[in-house]
Amino acid sequence: MVVNNTLDPRRIAFEVLGRVEQGAFADLALDAAFSKACDLDPRDRGLATELVYGVLRCQGRLDFALSGVSRQPLPHLESAVLRVLRLGAYQILHLDRVPERAAVHEAVELIKQLGLERAAGFVNGVLRGLARGQEHLAWPDPQRRPLDHLIHALSLPSWLAERLLAQLGSKEALAAGASFLEPAALVLRANTLCRERDTLLDELEREGYRVEPTGYAPEGIRVLARPEGKRPLNWKTEGRFQAQDEASMLVAHLLSPQPGERVLDACAAPGGKTTQIAALANNSAAITACDLYPARLKLIRQGAERLGCLGIETVLQDWRQPDSDFPPGSFDRVLVDAPCSGLGVLRRNPEIRWRRTPGEIAELAALQKTILWRTAPLVRPGGTLLYSVCTFSPEETDGVAAAFLAAHPSFRAVDLRPLAPLSWRPLCDADGRLRTWPHRHGGMDAFFAVRFERV
Repeated sequence: MVVNNTLDPRRIAFEVLGRVEQGAFADLALDAAFSKACDLDPRDRGLATELVYGVLRCQGRLDFALSGVSRQPLPHLESAVLRVLRLGAYQILHLDRVPERAAVHEAVELIKQLGLERAAGFVNGVLRGLARGQEHLAWPDPQRRPLDHLIHALSLPSWLAERLLAQLGSKEALAAGASFLEPAALVLRANTLCRERDTLLDELEREGYRVEPTGYAPEGIRVLARPEGKRPLNWKTEGRFQAQDEASMLVAHLLSPQPGERVLDACAAPGGKTTQIAALANNSAAITACDLYPARLKLIRQGAERLGCLGIETVLQDWRQPDSDFPPGSFDRVLVDAPCSGLGVLRRNPEIRWRRTPGEIAELAALQKTILWRTAPLVRPGGTLLYSVCTFSPEETDGVAAAFLAAHPSFRAVDLRPLAPLSWRPLCDADGRLRTWPHRHGGMDAFFAVRFERV
């Protein structure tokens, strides 16, 4: 019997995880795999997706569990063997719908398909041992050993676990770590250029989706469940909505674009906030959307066309260079949604937790300052500059804001609380800066934003 590996969800997950190990992004690698497996059943597509994201989120937790039953240290194993073990362990520990015997059997079959028959007995023994002993796994006690619990039970790299403890304290760090281990919800932004949120909610419910409005963003819809056997919503072709986390939606509202204004989105790709700015200004603002790469500018144009957004001009721009073609004071509002460590979106991009290093955070903070320094002169007197990042590291948030204010006396920080709906007050800190966390604010991503005005 010939096995069609392109339609085997576990084989797809195995290969995608291999590409992620080589530097690929999980979402793009999955998209590429699914494009080759166009006949894949929606349920198998869902399983492959769950396995990829689940293994990446839980990698530290899985390795801790596997280490207790493996006679060989995990770092000494071939990468393919370790990948198969992690896939099997995730199914045993986290997927109730997959029987343990099936998880072990499929792992052994996969290792044989890979031409690693010599490891089949080892894989079988380790996973069977894990299945037998999972109820007795001794996770580090969260109260007495919070750091070890964050690392081994909540699957955070040690440097990030230490930072969370220092920043939040033990109780909140554990809550934040647990939230980052959960899958991110699918959240849609209703395209208000053609649909009000209530209309879209009704449409989706009639199509069989279980949905609810988000608690803060007025355009947001949380998708709780989709009809059995139906493919996921294809937001890349739909004009009714844009997939976008609720915290991300708040940023454009805090920028407050108005019809007739000139707006610069300095780091715009892939364009979710750009198109939201257009919608908030009722397609009557002149928006300049910049990015460093032509392919990413193409994504912005495609999104604008799909959603019916007008007035968006895309410009190739490297803000690391001292010169630009924009005259001083040429924009009423500037959004710097800067490249960052992405620690606030670990649930959506779980590979980040295993790639980022403390040294990279310092480098990113330096880049964020450079972009702010370059764009500040482009704000007209009385205009607005909004800085946002999807992270929580002090260097990239308050550290960047403090350095900017110290170097730019013509700007002042504005308290966001009087400018936003009263219900948004809990999303802001004592200085009036947006600071969201999934464990505090209904599961939205961790974002930071501060608004400056040029005096």
